[in-house]
Amino acid sequence: MDIKNKTVLILGAWGLVGNALTHKLIQEKPRRIIVSSLKEDEAKSYAKQLKAEFPDLPDGYFVPWWGNIFVRNEFKDMNRWDILNDPVKRKVLMSDTMDELTDEILHESSIYKLLFDYKPDIIIDSINSATGIAYQDVYTTYRNIKSTIKKNPTPKALIEQAEKMICTQYIPQIIRHIQILYASMNKMETEIYVKIGTSGTGGMGLNIPYTHSEEKPSRVLLSKACVAGAHTMLLFLMGRTPEAAITKEIKPTAAIAWKKIGFGEVKKAGKPIELSDLKFDEAIPLLDKLNIAPTNEFPTTGKILKSVFIDTGENGTFSRGEFEAITAQGQMEYVTPEEIAEDAIFEILGGNTGHDIINALDNATLEPTYRAGFMQRYAVDKLDQLEKDHDSESVAFELLGPPRLSKLLHEINLLRKVAGGMKDIISFTSEELQEKVSDLLQNDDKLRSEIISIGIPILLPDGNSLLRANQIKIPPHRGEDELELTPEKKNMWANDGWVDLRLSNFDKWKERLSEIIEEAESYPDSDTSSLHVRTKSYWNNFEKVDIGKVVSWIFIHEEQGKRGKA
Repeated sequence: MDIKNKTVLILGAWGLVGNALTHKLIQEKPRRIIVSSLKEDEAKSYAKQLKAEFPDLPDGYFVPWWGNIFVRNEFKDMNRWDILNDPVKRKVLMSDTMDELTDEILHESSIYKLLFDYKPDIIIDSINSATGIAYQDVYTTYRNIKSTIKKNPTPKALIEQAEKMICTQYIPQIIRHIQILYASMNKMETEIYVKIGTSGTGGMGLNIPYTHSEEKPSRVLLSKACVAGAHTMLLFLMGRTPEAAITKEIKPTAAIAWKKIGFGEVKKAGKPIELSDLKFDEAIPLLDKLNIAPTNEFPTTGKILKSVFIDTGENGTFSRGEFEAITAQGQMEYVTPEEIAEDAIFEILGGNTGHDIINALDNATLEPTYRAGFMQRYAVDKLDQLEKDHDSESVAFELLGPPRLSKLLHEINLLRKVAGGMKDIISFTSEELQEKVSDLLQNDDKLRSEIISIGIPILLPDGNSLLRANQIKIPPHRGEDELELTPEKKNMWANDGWVDLRLSNFDKWKERLSEIIEEAESYPDSDTSSLHVRTKSYWNNFEKVDIGKVVSWIFIHEEQGKRGKA
């Protein structure tokens, strides 16, 4: 179909893919573009930015809209937890989700109101719906109910928890969303709907090294994949329904990046990360229990975390190490938002990209691309240069999700700081490395502070003392403030998310680096074909350590976390 002179609604326009979609759509000369976001300031500021970029376009060409599309219109600007904690509003939300779809529920929904007001001909949905629904985390709700039952609760308390549990169910929410979307588009005669979906794991499988808990992969992450799959199947059914809008879905199976590269404050949930610190002589003894949520908060330094970063939009702000690790060959790799936008627009115009999963559920995923592989080197080089310019090491921020990634990045960074290249590192004994790293951490307040402030504790050489800040990512908090501490749990937590200064861990690092060197040196110099990737040249002839590359090798070899399709 033609886009010219049509009204286009971009759901999630402020985000990474939505931004690329907006800019590329302008070239097709639609009549107007509705730019939506969850927050008012995002939608308004983006519409204002676009107007400044394209001053020749008429006033009202970019129309901002904001709110949560998964609830009724009167709740669209409310925090979901505020809705759930209000007994009256919670019952309305529960009814809107679980009861039979009525005209009242339909007409009061935020989607219906949005489509009624603007009657878009084309809708492109780049909201990460699966994340928004699955990360409500039904398992946390279950644990809350379990904890409530243990406390000999009142009927009122049980009813409240039961209602919250009902409101957190994933499948009823995605079903109701599609029902309302379908009915609203039919009523407003929307011509085409294109969904930018997700696989839930960035294209990786059940061996994905990144996780959100002690499980691998976590049930929350698998829930995201399940919701994404259910969403696709419901769209598949909608696309097979007579008189429905033409329905397409593009499902990237790689990380999506990027929006900005720079140096500055590192933020979490919109707030700068405050730096905490703990001296070695203030280390917390590890006794029979570990207090995840201490009664008295640990002091902060009054400073905030600043570093070189790459902004990947709604996926988060990554350090150089995190970005380099997850986009390395054999990990998530990545695809650019511009490529996704080009495919979406080409599909709207009637082209066949081969990436519409509604038409080809099995083979239509958008894989990592040549352009992204080429640009990855540019991004890493730019991050590297900014590190030098600002005398700042961009190691890990722990905003990506897996504490093990941050732990490994910081450990290999410590080793390269005290020893240099790979062969230099393995030339030292584990005892020497332990002493050097311990001395470094004891004397470098900034480095030590940055590690523990992102939620990665430091297990001291004795194995019985811990340096930590107010929050620790491993073990994750699951409603219990104190956990039994056993040698097995200590080893598991150290493996999953603690910088480990015990000798056994230095032995492990020497073993890893020796394997990397042996593997690279096994490739004959005379073989100049495209057969081998991680050659001596890839590893800088072992003279310079790229921490992200090393950690990606660990994920592939130790975690068996290599992606199955390139």
